[in-house]
Amino acid sequence: MFGFLKKILGSKSDKDLKALYPLVDIINSEFDLLSSLSDDELRGKTKIFKNQITDNLKEKNSEIENLRIKYKKPKISLSEKENLLNEIDIIEEYQNKIIENTLSEILPQAFAVIKETARRLTENKRLEVTATNFDHKIAKIKDNVVIKGSKAIWKNQWEAAGVPIEWNMIHYDVQLIGGIVLHQGKISEMATGEGKTLVATLPAYLNALSGRGVHIVTVNNYLAKRDAEWNAPIFEFHELEVDCIDKYDSNSQDRIDAYNADITYGTNNEFGFDYLRDNMVREKSELVQRKHNFAMVDEVDSVLIDEARTPLIISGPVPRGDDHEFFELKPRIQKLFDLQKKLVTQYLSEAKKFIGEKNEDEGGLSLFRAHRGLPKYKPLIKYLSEIGTKAIMQKTENYYLQDNSKLMPEADEPLYFTIEEKSNSIQLTEKGIDTITSSGDDSNFFVVPDIGVDINKIEKSNKSEEEIAKEKDRIIQDYSIKTKRIHTVNQLLKAYSLFEKDQEYVVMESKVKIVDEQTGRIMEGRRYSDGLHQAIEAKENVKIEDASQTYATITLQNYFRMYNKLSGMTGTAETEAGEFWEIYKLDCVVIPSNRNIARSDMEDKVYKTLKAKFNAVIDEIIELKNNGRPILVGTTSVEVSELLSRMLKMKKLPHQVLNAKLHQKEAEVVTEAGKPGTVTIATNM
Repeated sequence: MFGFLKKILGSKSDKDLKALYPLVDIINSEFDLLSSLSDDELRGKTKIFKNQITDNLKEKNSEIENLRIKYKKPKISLSEKENLLNEIDIIEEYQNKIIENTLSEILPQAFAVIKETARRLTENKRLEVTATNFDHKIAKIKDNVVIKGSKAIWKNQWEAAGVPIEWNMIHYDVQLIGGIVLHQGKISEMATGEGKTLVATLPAYLNALSGRGVHIVTVNNYLAKRDAEWNAPIFEFHELEVDCIDKYDSNSQDRIDAYNADITYGTNNEFGFDYLRDNMVREKSELVQRKHNFAMVDEVDSVLIDEARTPLIISGPVPRGDDHEFFELKPRIQKLFDLQKKLVTQYLSEAKKFIGEKNEDEGGLSLFRAHRGLPKYKPLIKYLSEIGTKAIMQKTENYYLQDNSKLMPEADEPLYFTIEEKSNSIQLTEKGIDTITSSGDDSNFFVVPDIGVDINKIEKSNKSEEEIAKEKDRIIQDYSIKTKRIHTVNQLLKAYSLFEKDQEYVVMESKVKIVDEQTGRIMEGRRYSDGLHQAIEAKENVKIEDASQTYATITLQNYFRMYNKLSGMTGTAETEAGEFWEIYKLDCVVIPSNRNIARSDMEDKVYKTLKAKFNAVIDEIIELKNNGRPILVGTTSVEVSELLSRMLKMKKLPHQVLNAKLHQKEAEVVTEAGKPGTVTIATNM
């Protein structure tokens, strides 16, 4: 029934596009008129647009100025000052509406100007204009602009990310639609290869005319720098400043200047961290960001949905504790982990046997115990991926979870410790405590005392006040020592059980570095909190660095909601359309491709074993390489990328690897990746 109505009434995207087609026709009409203008006249359009915005804001700017003069008057009460600030806020909100209305009015002409600029750079080796101070400034730092007498020569060749490029792109109609959608504060879904980088030039130019700044957000610093360098001449020809924050150190004057540019490129994390750092400064002059006006987010589903709730944290060192305790307790935890692993292997073997014999009750219990013991144990994960096995385990889990987990101790009894995977928490069992308590230790060495009961007993005793005070101090000190000890044990158990080398982290230059699970990149300077990073350092036998404490934190979700206008681009937004609207009030518009897609999207292939899968991958690589095709092999972790690399070396096949360990070679690898017969193995960075 729904499909029938959809055919008659059309989908939401069909309706959205139908409303935009007339605007595309107007843009193209304006574009046709611009061909007769000289390069200077085309450039002059930007000043006309800016003046139109300034004229429309003149009255409200005057009102704000008068209110600020009143605010600075002596003998004005705090309540009056507050009222004046509220009035200014209301007027500034109204100004935003004026700007938005003006930009919508000039949109067809502004988009036409950028499209015409792209056409002229495509069809001409150089554009010649009357040199301005801005041209002289650009000519000093870039090779694509040359000053000859009173003229500035703008070449159509420059470098982007160290690679020479020649501008050869003119906006298609579907890209104009994408630009309109972005300007309207919506999400533009465009298939891979449809030119989202070029699409961004249209709304970026239009919104930069207000002088309030445009932020173009990408998922990694390579793309941020490349896109800034690739598109910069299009904007700079119209005397708009372009910069990239990722090129500069935080809190530097260069970064402040980058934020003051008309169009600023950067990565989502850098924008967020700069906001946090700004909240920690003491002087207004130290702020790097200005007001959050308009942001366009590339790969918007990844940034605003997948990573949205991951907090950005600025932390600092705390006084050094007893680092030696990590190394002292490590042999005990290593022993405990090895015993647990042996036990889990045994339970997994039993589970396979029982389930194979159709004894699902015993098999389910063994499987559940294996999962409670080591949920990230690879053979267990592999077995649970088989059809029906997870359902058997969940049936058992539901049985033990009933009545507020009353029967759970019965399931946990044989284990040394239990892991709650959802909450990332670990709990030692009685058996585990007995195992790590040495024969010479106090039997309560790893048991936290009930401090309330102990203090109550002392207070009721007949001892003197001085003796009671000493006993209290002893109990509190004992409680503090044992609490820290148990915490250290738990963090070491997490390090061994839940965090794998070359997956969650890598060890480079004798340091433990976190790998971003979304991008596969090393998160330089980031450390796990609450002693976990130190526990991993102890596990890997590297120097234990200072513990850290949180100074400032924000999620990407909360950061991007501060912008006056927000929009985004991606190839896969429609599946998360509901979340985008619910969280950010962002509408999604699916934009058709310029041509029918020629790419073949193959069916997935499933193999019984990892060995069979990877052998098939190698065979496919050899076949494609022999056909002279470039090959990109995506992997889920550093470990898998290195495994495939070793297999290719055994076949004596030349290839290049890009993962968190080898990120320094990124630009070089990416440059080579598209060449015929090149094999590139990469994590999702």
